[in-house]
Amino acid sequence: MELLEVYQMLLEHFGPQCWWPVRNGFAPTEWEVCVGAILTQNNSWRNVEKALDNLKNEEILSPLDVIKIDKNRLENLIRPSGFYRQKAERLKIFADFVMGFGSFEKFSKRVTREQLLKVKGLGPETVDSILLYALSRPVFVVDAYTKRVFTRLGFEDRKTYEEWRRFFEENLPKDVGIYKESHALIVELGKNWCRKSPICKKCIFQVDCAHNKRR
Repeated sequence: MELLEVYQMLLEHFGPQCWWPVRNGFAPTEWEVCVGAILTQNNSWRNVEKALDNLKNEEILSPLDVIKIDKNRLENLIRPSGFYRQKAERLKIFADFVMGFGSFEKFSKRVTREQLLKVKGLGPETVDSILLYALSRPVFVVDAYTKRVFTRLGFEDRKTYEEWRRFFEENLPKDVGIYKESHALIVELGKNWCRKSPICKKCIFQVDCAHNKRR
């Protein structure tokens, strides 16, 4: 199978995912994506939503709000997201970094991937999530689901995050919409069928999947 064929099969089965979910009135809206990308590190989205709700209820909705709020208070608000002390520190560092550009709008236009990767607490997956979903840059997001799914399907295993990212960017049309949908659809496949203990009998790729054939 070709990569684009996998994407088209997933899209036909699951339908458009329309990620990233934003619903809390952050200012700007893209700031909620950035906050969510940091809070979802090592935790489920359900818990992140609780933390985002807490921020909404206390009207901590912008980078400046995060800079101004007391760190202990911020920790309590984002506690549901786990590792809340660490994440509160990361949010404050990131908010300072963003406002160092003068405004979120200037940040979104000028920041580079290389600059983001130097911000404390932002790994490649978080950085690329911000670039793709908040800033609409054509950068593919690679997560644990991605590596698991495509290794099982029989695609060559890549050793590093960057090798995986380049593989997707070189084999899919350079299109922000396709990158967003592809990543979201891979997550759906990983959650529904291609779990750590896969449910191969229900998977749309069971005939072509190298892992299923070995079983």
